[in-house]
Amino acid sequence: MRRLLHLPFLVILMALAALAMLVPAFHAVILRDYTVARGFFYSAFIILMLVGMIAIATLNYRPRNATRSHLSALAGAYLVLPVILALPLTQIRLGIGYGDAWFEMLSSFTTTGATLFAPQSLPPSAHLWRALVGWLGGFFVVVMAVAVLAPMNLGGAEVAMGRGAGRGITGSGQLTRIAEPSQRIIRYAALIFPAYAGLTMLLWLGLVLAGDSALIGLCHAMATLSTSGITPIAGLQASASGIWGEVLIFGFLVTVLTRRSLPGAVMAPSGVPIWQDPELRLGVIVVTTGTLVLFLCHWVGLAPAVTTQPLRAFWGGAFVVLSYLTTTGFDASSGNWALAWAGLTSPGLVLMGLAIMGGGVATTAGGVKLLRIYALFRHGERELERLIHPSSVGGAGSAARNMRRTGAYAAWVFFMLFGLSIAVFTAALTLTGMAFEPALIFVVSCLTTTGPLAENLPDAYLLYRDLDGFAQSILGVAMVVGRLETLAILALLAPDSWRR
Repeated sequence: MRRLLHLPFLVILMALAALAMLVPAFHAVILRDYTVARGFFYSAFIILMLVGMIAIATLNYRPRNATRSHLSALAGAYLVLPVILALPLTQIRLGIGYGDAWFEMLSSFTTTGATLFAPQSLPPSAHLWRALVGWLGGFFVVVMAVAVLAPMNLGGAEVAMGRGAGRGITGSGQLTRIAEPSQRIIRYAALIFPAYAGLTMLLWLGLVLAGDSALIGLCHAMATLSTSGITPIAGLQASASGIWGEVLIFGFLVTVLTRRSLPGAVMAPSGVPIWQDPELRLGVIVVTTGTLVLFLCHWVGLAPAVTTQPLRAFWGGAFVVLSYLTTTGFDASSGNWALAWAGLTSPGLVLMGLAIMGGGVATTAGGVKLLRIYALFRHGERELERLIHPSSVGGAGSAARNMRRTGAYAAWVFFMLFGLSIAVFTAALTLTGMAFEPALIFVVSCLTTTGPLAENLPDAYLLYRDLDGFAQSILGVAMVVGRLETLAILALLAPDSWRR
């Protein structure tokens, strides 16, 4: 094990990706689908041989900057691993090219959940592979957020810590110089994995008891904890678990609103109970307000003649708001009913706005993140106080002052970069001949890692399978940018002298 720790982290990730292929291989053997089983097993064997040769060649490699090596491995994972993960899909006779398989695996690994395939066009083991890759991608995001991005004040830590992005926190420099490139990641992975896997197994058991089959329940459980929204059927409305399955998924989606739901939350203040966490409180406020707005719109003259089943509309609104706020993209069986109840002419704008807000920092959710929204809100609140009382002094301690100043500034910079990214990728898609509105919907779906958003919007029925290869490549880059976040990419590209 000590010798393995000397390997570059990206090489270790490649080996783990190959070993993960054995899971759908054994599943296909159990189903006696030997063609699919051979495709996954042979792909795993070939990749392990390749990784073994690379490991021998890089055994004595030592990075000059361990912190930058971690960040490079994070970016390299989204460039290299989808290419490896796509290999089995090209070997199980699905009739697809490598480009489509790469897009599918990149979408799964970034927890976007955008798919090119209809549910009935894939064998069960391939559905399990998509959900497993999304689940592992969500775990990878959480570990890297606390082990790599947080020490560099990236990924939302720049808001909580109130320090410049990419400059590192006090005391982290000595640790990253002494520790091997993989030690910090392994320590946090061992800390987080039991809780992450345990919550998944608990939700799986609940969904099976509610009526789902083992495969569907497992895929939905992994899609919920990873916020990938990957499903082997036509959404939750086709699930046998019904309303009880939605209630279980709703309860577990609440954990995505705060980084403190899993151990290893290095940015969480000590001594503060979880119900006072600003992300969780803001998330509850958004879900409650959004649900009430959708429900009460019916009585202000916006809705058509839909006057029955109000409880169904209320529950559908609550589930849809939380699902898109956490960038999962699950659509409840009564989700369309809730939107029809509200009578909104463009409900897609509401769902896109929720996806842009995103979930908690250092969670599997995408988007701008609730902590940045909270920092901007506190800054605006303080500015309004100064308009009324110019000589007042903002209190609540040094942490709150740092969040209102440096944290709000970093949040505003990220928000502007996020908006600029939407503009750039939308313009790039329009160059392929796509209209502006579909291009905007596709870009927001991929940048916020809410892939099902484009296909589930009631006012814009769009399919990823209708896109050409160039448009898929643009959206693939958008997925990586949305998952890595622009500040982390700038910190990776900037020389060390710039960060100093």
